Amino acid sequence: MEQKTNSPQTIICRCEDVTVEEVRALIARGYQTPDEVKRLSRCGMGQCQGRTCRSLLLQEISAATGREIKEIPMSTFRPPTKPVKLALLARARTEGEGGDRR
Repeated sequence: MEQKTNSPQTIICRCEDVTVEEVRALIARGYQTPDEVKRLSRCGMGQCQGRTCRSLLLQEISAATGREIKEIPMSTFRPPTKPVKLALLARARTEGEGGDRR
């Protein structure tokens, strides 16, 4: 289901506090792929890694450019794509090295 983001002050990316107005301004300046907008605004680079804002960003690009969402290239994903607690990584490293790290 497609949502409408009418107000310029509507937050698209909650993790990085990026508004519709900011995204629209970047698109108007010629940045018309999710990766371009992401690199300039950090939209999609927060803790959720774009899971909550990706579709809204694609809708804004589609509306501004007249392209179908399926024609817009997806943004790149880099590990970790889900938040990982540092304690988990530290524990895995310690266990993988035989336990005690002196």
